[in-house]
Amino acid sequence: GDGEPVAIPPEIAEVYRLDMWLNPHGFLKAARLPGADPVAFWRWEQIEKGRDGNVVAPVKMHVVAITMFGKYRVDATINPDNQIQRLKTTVNDPTLGDFNIEHESTNQVTVNGIKWPTNWHSHQGWDDNWQFFRQSTGHNAYGGSFPDIVANTCPDPVTVPQAVRDASFPAPVTVDEMADGVYRLGGGPANSYMVEFSDFVAVFEAPGDERRSLTVIEEVVKLAPGKPIRWLISSHPHFDHIGGLRSYLHIGSTIVTHMSNLEFLNTDVLTYESRTVEPDIVSLWPPTELSEGYNYEAIQERYTITDDERLLHVYYVQPLQHVSGMLMAFLPEEGIAFQADLFDTHEPPKAAQLPAMRSLNTQVARMGLDVGTLAPVHGAPVPWSEFVSALRTLEAQN
Repeated sequence: GDGEPVAIPPEIAEVYRLDMWLNPHGFLKAARLPGADPVAFWRWEQIEKGRDGNVVAPVKMHVVAITMFGKYRVDATINPDNQIQRLKTTVNDPTLGDFNIEHESTNQVTVNGIKWPTNWHSHQGWDDNWQFFRQSTGHNAYGGSFPDIVANTCPDPVTVPQAVRDASFPAPVTVDEMADGVYRLGGGPANSYMVEFSDFVAVFEAPGDERRSLTVIEEVVKLAPGKPIRWLISSHPHFDHIGGLRSYLHIGSTIVTHMSNLEFLNTDVLTYESRTVEPDIVSLWPPTELSEGYNYEAIQERYTITDDERLLHVYYVQPLQHVSGMLMAFLPEEGIAFQADLFDTHEPPKAAQLPAMRSLNTQVARMGLDVGTLAPVHGAPVPWSEFVSALRTLEAQN
Protein backbone atom coordinates (compact mmCIF):
# COMPACT_ATOMS: atom_id res chain seq x y z
CA GLY A 1 0.00 0.00 0.00
CA ASP A 2 0.89 3.66 0.27
CA GLY A 3 1.32 3.70 4.04
CA GLU A 4 4.49 3.89 6.06
CA PRO A 5 6.66 0.75 6.17
CA VAL A 6 5.89 -1.46 9.15
CA ALA A 7 8.42 -3.80 10.70
CA ILE A 8 7.36 -7.34 11.49
CA PRO A 9 8.11 -8.99 14.84
CA PRO A 10 11.47 -10.79 15.11
CA GLU A 11 9.91 -14.25 15.42
CA ILE A 12 8.10 -13.80 12.09
CA ALA A 13 11.12 -12.19 10.44
CA GLU A 14 13.17 -15.25 11.36
CA VAL A 15 10.73 -17.53 9.55
CA TYR A 16 10.84 -15.26 6.48
CA ARG A 17 14.64 -15.43 6.54
CA LEU A 18 14.47 -19.21 6.78
CA ASP A 19 12.03 -19.30 3.88
CA MET A 20 14.55 -17.55 1.62
CA TRP A 21 16.81 -20.59 1.93
CA LEU A 22 14.08 -23.10 1.09
CA ASN A 23 14.93 -23.71 -2.55
CA PRO A 24 17.19 -26.42 -4.01
CA HIS A 25 20.28 -24.24 -4.32
CA GLY A 26 19.74 -22.57 -0.97
CA PHE A 27 19.51 -25.96 0.71
CA LEU A 28 22.74 -27.18 -0.89
CA LYS A 29 24.56 -24.10 0.39
CA ALA A 30 23.00 -24.36 3.85
CA ALA A 31 23.98 -28.03 4.13
CA ARG A 32 27.66 -27.02 3.93
CA LEU A 33 27.47 -24.43 6.70
CA PRO A 34 28.84 -25.11 10.19
CA GLY A 35 26.21 -26.62 12.46
CA ALA A 36 24.12 -28.08 9.63
CA ASP A 37 24.92 -31.64 10.79
CA PRO A 38 23.46 -33.43 7.73
CA VAL A 39 21.71 -36.76 8.19
CA ALA A 40 20.74 -38.94 5.22
CA PHE A 41 18.22 -41.76 4.92
CA TRP A 42 15.94 -43.33 2.34
CA ARG A 43 12.26 -44.20 2.25
CA TRP A 44 9.62 -45.50 -0.15
CA GLU A 45 6.99 -42.83 -0.75
CA GLN A 46 3.52 -44.30 -0.83
CA ILE A 47 0.75 -43.76 -3.34
CA GLU A 48 -0.73 -40.28 -3.18
CA LYS A 49 -2.18 -37.54 -5.32
CA GLY A 50 0.02 -34.54 -4.69
CA ARG A 51 0.81 -31.23 -6.30
CA ASP A 52 4.19 -32.61 -7.34
CA GLY A 53 2.54 -35.29 -9.48
CA ASN A 54 0.41 -38.36 -8.94
CA VAL A 55 2.30 -41.23 -7.32
CA VAL A 56 0.74 -44.43 -8.64
CA ALA A 57 3.39 -46.81 -7.28
CA PRO A 58 5.85 -46.61 -4.38
CA VAL A 59 8.94 -44.59 -5.28
CA LYS A 60 12.25 -44.79 -3.46
CA MET A 61 13.34 -41.35 -2.31
CA HIS A 62 16.40 -40.19 -0.42
CA VAL A 63 16.18 -37.54 2.28
CA VAL A 64 18.90 -35.27 3.61
CA ALA A 65 18.04 -33.45 6.84
CA ILE A 66 19.98 -30.48 8.20
CA THR A 67 19.67 -27.96 11.02
CA MET A 68 19.36 -24.25 10.24
CA PHE A 69 19.77 -21.29 12.59
CA GLY A 70 20.48 -23.81 15.33
CA LYS A 71 16.79 -24.73 15.77
CA TYR A 72 14.96 -25.54 12.52
CA ARG A 73 15.13 -29.00 10.99
CA VAL A 74 14.99 -28.83 7.18
CA ASP A 75 14.45 -32.00 5.13
CA ALA A 76 15.23 -32.25 1.42
CA THR A 77 13.55 -35.09 -0.49
CA ILE A 78 15.63 -36.17 -3.50
CA ASN A 79 13.87 -38.03 -6.31
CA PRO A 80 15.30 -40.83 -8.52
CA ASP A 81 16.60 -38.19 -10.95
CA ASN A 82 18.80 -36.81 -8.14
CA GLN A 83 16.78 -33.62 -8.02
CA ILE A 84 15.62 -31.93 -4.82
CA GLN A 85 11.88 -32.21 -5.27
CA ARG A 86 10.59 -31.21 -1.85
CA LEU A 87 11.84 -29.14 1.09
CA LYS A 88 10.10 -29.37 4.45
CA THR A 89 10.60 -27.62 7.75
CA THR A 90 8.69 -27.05 10.98
CA VAL A 91 8.20 -23.61 12.51
CA ASN A 92 6.24 -22.37 15.50
CA ASP A 93 2.70 -21.06 15.35
CA PRO A 94 1.46 -19.55 18.64
CA THR A 95 -1.91 -21.23 18.23
CA LEU A 96 -1.04 -24.62 16.76
CA GLY A 97 2.54 -25.12 17.90
CA ASP A 98 4.73 -27.09 15.48
CA PHE A 99 3.63 -26.02 12.00
CA ASN A 100 4.62 -27.73 8.76
CA ILE A 101 5.90 -25.80 5.71
CA GLU A 102 6.68 -27.54 2.42
CA HIS A 103 8.05 -26.25 -0.87
CA GLU A 104 7.78 -28.51 -3.93
CA SER A 105 9.94 -27.92 -7.01
CA THR A 106 9.36 -29.64 -10.35
CA ASN A 107 10.06 -29.34 -14.08
CA GLN A 108 13.73 -28.45 -13.75
CA VAL A 109 15.49 -26.83 -16.70
CA THR A 110 19.16 -26.11 -17.33
CA VAL A 111 20.27 -22.47 -17.29
CA ASN A 112 23.97 -21.76 -17.89
CA GLY A 113 24.78 -25.32 -16.92
CA ILE A 114 22.76 -25.17 -13.70
CA LYS A 115 19.40 -26.86 -13.17
CA TRP A 116 16.58 -24.77 -11.77
CA PRO A 117 12.90 -25.67 -11.20
CA THR A 118 10.31 -23.74 -13.18
CA ASN A 119 7.29 -25.03 -11.24
CA TRP A 120 7.03 -24.28 -7.55
CA HIS A 121 4.35 -24.86 -4.96
CA SER A 122 4.19 -24.07 -1.24
CA HIS A 123 2.03 -25.94 1.23
CA GLN A 124 1.46 -24.83 4.83
CA GLY A 125 0.12 -27.10 7.55
CA TRP A 126 -0.11 -30.88 7.63
CA ASP A 127 -1.79 -32.32 4.56
CA ASP A 128 -4.48 -34.12 6.57
CA ASN A 129 -7.37 -33.86 4.16
CA TRP A 130 -9.39 -36.46 6.08
CA GLN A 131 -8.89 -34.56 9.36
CA PHE A 132 -7.83 -37.70 11.20
CA PHE A 133 -5.41 -35.78 13.40
CA ARG A 134 -6.40 -32.11 13.17
CA GLN A 135 -9.34 -29.94 12.24
CA SER A 136 -7.02 -27.30 10.76
CA THR A 137 -5.74 -29.13 7.71
CA GLY A 138 -2.94 -27.83 5.52
CA HIS A 139 -3.64 -25.57 2.61
CA ASN A 140 -2.03 -24.46 -0.62
CA ALA A 141 -0.24 -21.23 0.21
CA TYR A 142 1.25 -19.98 -3.04
CA GLY A 143 3.27 -21.02 -6.06
CA GLY A 144 3.22 -20.95 -9.82
CA SER A 145 5.22 -21.45 -13.00
CA PHE A 146 8.32 -19.43 -13.78
CA PRO A 147 9.43 -20.29 -17.32
CA ASP A 148 11.73 -17.29 -17.83
CA ILE A 149 14.73 -18.18 -15.68
CA VAL A 150 17.76 -15.87 -15.89
CA ALA A 151 20.91 -16.71 -13.94
CA ASN A 152 22.75 -14.22 -11.73
CA THR A 153 20.66 -11.19 -12.66
CA CYS A 154 19.95 -9.37 -9.41
CA PRO A 155 18.64 -5.83 -8.92
CA ASP A 156 20.25 -3.37 -6.55
CA PRO A 157 19.92 -4.19 -2.85
CA VAL A 158 16.71 -3.04 -1.20
CA THR A 159 17.17 -0.13 1.18
CA VAL A 160 15.69 -0.93 4.57
CA PRO A 161 13.67 2.08 5.83
CA GLN A 162 15.04 3.67 8.96
CA ALA A 163 11.73 3.15 10.76
CA VAL A 164 12.12 -0.58 10.23
CA ARG A 165 15.76 -0.55 11.31
CA ASP A 166 14.86 1.25 14.54
CA ALA A 167 11.76 -0.81 15.32
CA SER A 168 11.48 -2.51 18.69
CA PHE A 169 8.92 -4.96 19.95
CA PRO A 170 8.39 -4.66 23.67
CA ALA A 171 5.35 -6.33 25.17
CA PRO A 172 3.94 -3.64 27.46
CA VAL A 173 0.42 -3.87 28.82
CA THR A 174 -1.41 -0.63 29.45
CA VAL A 175 -4.18 -0.62 32.03
CA ASP A 176 -7.22 1.64 31.68
CA GLU A 177 -10.03 1.49 34.23
CA MET A 178 -13.41 1.67 32.50
CA ALA A 179 -15.59 1.18 35.58
CA ASP A 180 -15.21 -0.17 39.08
CA GLY A 181 -13.35 -3.47 38.64
CA VAL A 182 -13.48 -3.30 34.83
CA TYR A 183 -10.22 -2.74 32.96
CA ARG A 184 -8.97 -2.57 29.42
CA LEU A 185 -5.61 -4.34 29.12
CA GLY A 186 -4.15 -2.80 25.97
CA GLY A 187 -0.80 -1.70 24.66
CA GLY A 188 -0.62 -4.12 21.73
CA PRO A 189 -2.45 -4.73 18.47
CA ALA A 190 -5.34 -6.27 20.40
CA ASN A 191 -6.96 -5.80 23.81
CA SER A 192 -8.06 -8.08 26.57
CA TYR A 193 -10.66 -6.94 29.11
CA MET A 194 -10.80 -7.83 32.79
CA VAL A 195 -13.94 -7.96 34.92
CA GLU A 196 -13.44 -8.41 38.66
CA PHE A 197 -15.98 -10.26 40.79
CA SER A 198 -16.09 -10.78 44.55
CA ASP A 199 -13.86 -13.87 44.57
CA PHE A 200 -12.73 -14.41 40.98
CA VAL A 201 -11.91 -12.66 37.71
CA ALA A 202 -13.18 -13.07 34.14
CA VAL A 203 -11.11 -12.04 31.12
CA PHE A 204 -12.49 -11.38 27.65
CA GLU A 205 -10.14 -12.53 24.86
CA ALA A 206 -6.60 -13.96 24.77
CA PRO A 207 -5.03 -12.51 21.61
CA GLY A 208 -1.41 -12.64 20.49
CA ASP A 209 0.81 -15.30 21.95
CA GLU A 210 2.03 -16.74 25.23
CA ARG A 211 4.37 -13.85 25.99
CA ARG A 212 1.57 -11.33 25.60
CA SER A 213 -0.92 -13.34 27.63
CA LEU A 214 1.49 -14.00 30.50
CA THR A 215 2.14 -10.26 30.68
CA VAL A 216 -1.61 -9.60 30.77
CA ILE A 217 -2.04 -12.23 33.47
CA GLU A 218 0.63 -10.52 35.58
CA GLU A 219 -1.33 -7.26 35.40
CA VAL A 220 -4.55 -9.04 36.35
CA VAL A 221 -2.83 -10.51 39.40
CA LYS A 222 -1.73 -7.02 40.45
CA LEU A 223 -5.22 -5.60 40.01
CA ALA A 224 -7.00 -8.45 41.80
CA PRO A 225 -4.45 -10.17 44.06
CA GLY A 226 -5.47 -13.57 45.34
CA LYS A 227 -8.37 -13.98 42.92
CA PRO A 228 -8.21 -16.72 40.28
CA ILE A 229 -8.91 -15.96 36.64
CA ARG A 230 -11.88 -18.29 36.69
CA TRP A 231 -13.13 -17.61 33.17
CA LEU A 232 -11.55 -16.74 29.84
CA ILE A 233 -14.17 -15.75 27.27
CA SER A 234 -12.92 -16.49 23.76
CA SER A 235 -14.84 -14.53 21.14
CA HIS A 236 -14.02 -16.69 18.11
CA PRO A 237 -11.30 -19.07 16.87
CA HIS A 238 -9.36 -16.87 14.46
CA PHE A 239 -5.69 -17.39 15.19
CA ASP A 240 -4.89 -13.78 16.12
CA HIS A 241 -7.51 -14.03 18.87
CA ILE A 242 -6.62 -17.37 20.47
CA GLY A 243 -2.81 -17.46 20.58
CA GLY A 244 -2.92 -16.98 24.35
CA LEU A 245 -5.62 -19.52 25.25
CA ARG A 246 -3.11 -22.12 26.38
CA SER A 247 -1.61 -19.71 28.91
CA TYR A 248 -4.99 -19.25 30.59
CA LEU A 249 -5.71 -22.96 30.50
CA HIS A 250 -2.41 -23.60 32.26
CA ILE A 251 -3.25 -21.30 35.18
CA GLY A 252 -6.62 -22.98 35.67
CA SER A 253 -9.07 -20.85 33.69
CA THR A 254 -12.16 -22.34 32.08
CA ILE A 255 -12.46 -21.39 28.41
CA VAL A 256 -15.90 -20.04 27.49
CA THR A 257 -16.53 -20.67 23.80
CA HIS A 258 -19.35 -21.46 21.44
CA MET A 259 -20.03 -25.17 21.12
CA SER A 260 -19.21 -25.10 17.39
CA ASN A 261 -15.59 -24.24 18.27
CA LEU A 262 -15.14 -27.03 20.78
CA GLU A 263 -13.81 -29.78 18.52
CA PHE A 264 -11.23 -27.51 16.88
CA LEU A 265 -9.96 -26.16 20.20
CA ASN A 266 -9.88 -29.62 21.75
CA THR A 267 -7.97 -31.32 18.92
CA ASP A 268 -5.75 -28.53 17.60
CA VAL A 269 -5.10 -25.92 20.28
CA LEU A 270 -5.66 -26.98 23.88
CA THR A 271 -3.77 -30.27 23.71
CA TYR A 272 -0.78 -31.81 25.46
CA GLU A 273 0.97 -32.47 22.15
CA SER A 274 4.68 -31.66 22.31
CA ARG A 275 5.90 -28.37 20.86
CA THR A 276 9.47 -28.86 19.73
CA VAL A 277 10.34 -25.52 18.09
CA GLU A 278 9.06 -23.14 20.78
CA PRO A 279 7.88 -25.12 23.82
CA ASP A 280 5.26 -23.26 25.87
CA ILE A 281 4.22 -23.75 29.48
CA VAL A 282 1.52 -26.26 28.57
CA SER A 283 3.84 -28.50 26.57
CA LEU A 284 6.63 -28.21 29.14
CA TRP A 285 4.46 -28.69 32.22
CA PRO A 286 1.07 -30.05 31.09
CA PRO A 287 -1.52 -29.77 33.86
CA THR A 288 -3.61 -32.77 34.85
CA GLU A 289 -6.82 -30.91 34.01
CA LEU A 290 -5.81 -30.84 30.36
CA SER A 291 -7.25 -34.32 29.87
CA GLU A 292 -9.72 -34.71 32.71
CA GLY A 293 -10.68 -31.32 34.12
CA TYR A 294 -13.28 -28.63 33.58
CA ASN A 295 -11.59 -26.98 30.61
CA TYR A 296 -14.54 -25.57 28.69
CA GLU A 297 -17.91 -23.97 29.06
CA ALA A 298 -19.35 -24.59 25.60
CA ILE A 299 -22.46 -22.49 25.16
CA GLN A 300 -25.21 -22.36 22.55
CA GLU A 301 -27.09 -19.07 22.84
CA ARG A 302 -26.35 -17.41 26.18
CA TYR A 303 -24.36 -17.87 29.37
CA THR A 304 -24.12 -15.78 32.54
CA ILE A 305 -21.12 -15.38 34.82
CA THR A 306 -22.01 -14.03 38.24
CA ASP A 307 -21.09 -13.89 41.91
CA ASP A 308 -24.71 -13.04 42.81
CA GLU A 309 -23.79 -9.37 42.69
CA ARG A 310 -22.26 -8.51 39.31
CA LEU A 311 -23.64 -10.02 36.09
CA LEU A 312 -21.65 -10.67 32.93
CA HIS A 313 -23.79 -12.05 30.09
CA VAL A 314 -22.22 -13.89 27.15
CA TYR A 315 -24.15 -14.05 23.87
CA TYR A 316 -23.83 -15.99 20.64
CA VAL A 317 -23.76 -13.47 17.76
CA GLN A 318 -25.62 -14.64 14.68
CA PRO A 319 -26.27 -14.49 11.82
CA LEU A 320 -22.71 -13.45 10.98
CA GLN A 321 -20.61 -13.72 7.81
CA HIS A 322 -17.24 -13.09 9.47
CA VAL A 323 -16.99 -16.38 11.35
CA SER A 324 -19.19 -19.00 12.94
CA GLY A 325 -19.28 -19.40 16.69
CA MET A 326 -18.80 -15.71 17.61
CA LEU A 327 -19.40 -14.61 21.20
CA MET A 328 -19.77 -11.16 22.74
CA ALA A 329 -20.16 -10.19 26.41
CA PHE A 330 -22.19 -7.52 28.20
CA LEU A 331 -22.17 -5.91 31.64
CA PRO A 332 -25.76 -4.66 32.10
CA GLU A 333 -25.07 -2.53 35.19
CA GLU A 334 -22.22 -0.66 33.49
CA GLY A 335 -23.66 -0.83 29.96
CA ILE A 336 -20.37 -2.11 28.51
CA ALA A 337 -20.39 -4.52 25.56
CA PHE A 338 -17.20 -6.43 24.72
CA GLN A 339 -16.78 -7.64 21.14
CA ALA A 340 -14.18 -8.65 18.57
CA ASP A 341 -14.05 -7.86 14.84
CA LEU A 342 -17.65 -6.64 14.73
CA PHE A 343 -16.60 -2.99 14.96
CA ASP A 344 -12.92 -2.04 15.12
CA THR A 345 -11.85 1.44 16.16
CA HIS A 346 -8.12 1.29 15.41
CA GLU A 347 -8.88 2.56 11.90
CA PRO A 348 -11.72 4.48 10.24
CA PRO A 349 -14.87 2.44 9.52
CA LYS A 350 -14.89 0.76 6.11
CA ALA A 351 -17.61 -0.64 3.89
CA ALA A 352 -16.18 -4.13 4.36
CA GLN A 353 -17.20 -3.93 8.02
CA LEU A 354 -20.87 -3.32 7.24
CA PRO A 355 -22.09 -6.95 7.44
CA ALA A 356 -20.45 -7.46 10.83
CA MET A 357 -21.67 -4.09 12.10
CA ARG A 358 -25.22 -4.93 11.08
CA SER A 359 -24.98 -8.26 12.88
CA LEU A 360 -23.80 -6.53 16.04
CA ASN A 361 -26.57 -3.96 15.83
CA THR A 362 -29.15 -6.70 15.28
CA GLN A 363 -27.83 -8.73 18.21
CA VAL A 364 -27.97 -5.78 20.59
CA ALA A 365 -31.51 -4.93 19.50
CA ARG A 366 -32.72 -8.53 19.68
CA MET A 367 -31.35 -8.98 23.21
CA GLY A 368 -32.64 -5.58 24.30
CA LEU A 369 -29.22 -4.49 25.55
CA ASP A 370 -28.81 -0.93 26.80
CA VAL A 371 -25.25 -0.40 25.58
CA GLY A 372 -23.47 2.76 26.59
CA THR A 373 -19.89 1.79 25.74
CA LEU A 374 -18.62 -0.52 23.02
CA ALA A 375 -15.31 -2.17 23.94
CA PRO A 376 -13.55 -3.66 20.88
CA VAL A 377 -10.61 -6.04 20.88
CA HIS A 378 -9.04 -3.94 18.12
CA GLY A 379 -8.99 -0.28 19.12
CA ALA A 380 -10.16 1.91 21.98
CA PRO A 381 -13.62 1.78 23.59
CA VAL A 382 -16.15 4.23 22.14
CA PRO A 383 -19.66 5.40 23.01
CA TRP A 384 -22.40 3.28 21.46
CA SER A 385 -23.63 6.42 19.71
CA GLU A 386 -20.36 6.56 17.76
CA PHE A 387 -20.97 3.05 16.47
CA VAL A 388 -24.53 3.90 15.46
CA SER A 389 -23.34 7.02 13.64
CA ALA A 390 -20.67 5.05 11.76
CA LEU A 391 -23.22 2.39 10.81
CA ARG A 392 -25.67 4.94 9.44
CA THR A 393 -22.94 6.74 7.51
CA LEU A 394 -21.67 3.56 5.87
CA GLU A 395 -25.18 2.42 5.00
CA ALA A 396 -25.91 5.77 3.39
CA GLN A 397 -22.72 5.53 1.34
CA ASN A 398 -23.28 1.94 0.28
